[in-house]
Amino acid sequence: MSLDSLFENTSTEFVPIEKTKHIESEAQLQLYFEDSYNSLLPLLKQKDSSILYSAKDIPLFYNLNGDTLSRFKYYVWLKLLNPQLATISFDSFAPSTTLIEAGKKLRSLYNNLNTKEIWDITTINSTLKQIYFYHQAGQVNTNTALELCVLLKKLISEILNKLITSPNLFRLYYNELHLMNNNVLVSTPDAQLLYVPFTLLSYYKTSDQHTCKEAEIFLKKQLSNSKLLNTAGEKERNTFFNKLNSKINALKQLIEATQLLDFE
Repeated sequence: MSLDSLFENTSTEFVPIEKTKHIESEAQLQLYFEDSYNSLLPLLKQKDSSILYSAKDIPLFYNLNGDTLSRFKYYVWLKLLNPQLATISFDSFAPSTTLIEAGKKLRSLYNNLNTKEIWDITTINSTLKQIYFYHQAGQVNTNTALELCVLLKKLISEILNKLITSPNLFRLYYNELHLMNNNVLVSTPDAQLLYVPFTLLSYYKTSDQHTCKEAEIFLKKQLSNSKLLNTAGEKERNTFFNKLNSKINALKQLIEATQLLDFE
């Protein structure tokens, strides 16, 4: 008997949830990718399924393509979750091929989905802070930090291109009023599934009808207070993406200035 059926007729104040497994090691991160894939695949294979993503940070799916930027994100996640990696530099970090392939497989689910994302210009802040922090801490060298900036700009450019070339599948909203929270709502013709952040990578997830419907209503209010960049004028769209690129350029200049002012 499912937990949902046990709670079906009880007060809406009680919500049956499932928590994703705790992550501390590379093997556990790989299992997290695999479990996420297996959890989402049956839902997203259904016709007319969709994802609505409130993006406080750059959605995880974009950081799984196996390049240096995605490897850096793995490094950050594992360092923050596993104290044994505290002294390991990024140059010494080599994720396994199986982890990279599991990430790519999960990313592939996201490529051709009916997706709505809500961003603010602060959505890239955490990635910028991570690059700057680990460069300042001496765990990412200057050349690599600059390469990460270039790859982040490339990612932003790819998202812009996707917005222009696939408007029927991908819609990007710019919201200046609300703080995003990384909630993810998956909807199919038959059911919904809500993912709510718990720790750095862990999520609570629930298919409780009342909770998912309340989340959908709230997220749709966010959409109504957001600017759909797919249909916005070229000037407004470029203004948004120029702001993102200006942030990356500012970090790049800061890293370069630090190198020039190194008196040792």
